[in-house]
Amino acid sequence: MQFVTVRDFRNASKAIWDKIKNDEEVVVTNNGKPTALLINIRDDDFDETIESVRQAKAMRALYRMRTKAEERGFMSEAEIEAEISAARSEYEAKTGHVL
Repeated sequence: MQFVTVRDFRNASKAIWDKIKNDEEVVVTNNGKPTALLINIRDDDFDETIESVRQAKAMRALYRMRTKAEERGFMSEAEIEAEISAARSEYEAKTGHVL
């Protein structure tokens, strides 16, 4: 995996595209922080590649949410039931429908 700055990407884009075509990953950085990941995508696996990237991003988001929940402490069963009950009561008060 190669790291390149935004400026280097603009100035040496042909060399970078050649690396990508050879199945090397290139990370573009902006102000020293990773901004984009460039990977080779073939026509025959475009949909699978996009789906894999989306799935990986969703898994990372779920992991971050779980980590934050652990740091803050989990809700007890009673607290969860109280939240559900309050939401149902609010819904019933607004709509007149019972859940």
